[in-house]
Amino acid sequence: MTALEWFKSSYSGNDGPECVEVAISPATIHIRDSKDRDHGQLAVSGASWTEFLDFAVHSA
Repeated sequence: MTALEWFKSSYSGNDGPECVEVAISPATIHIRDSKDRDHGQLAVSGASWTEFLDFAVHSA
């Protein structure tokens, strides 16, 4: 398996207290806390991620 390539949102600053990192693989979207990278991660399907993003955009 190839190592995941993690990235932060362009809205995230380097000095902020909260940040989420995301990595995209062919089958899943991986999500983790940038402050505690070794603590674990979530993995969701692309469809679930899209549904979450749609909800987040329209709930803001």
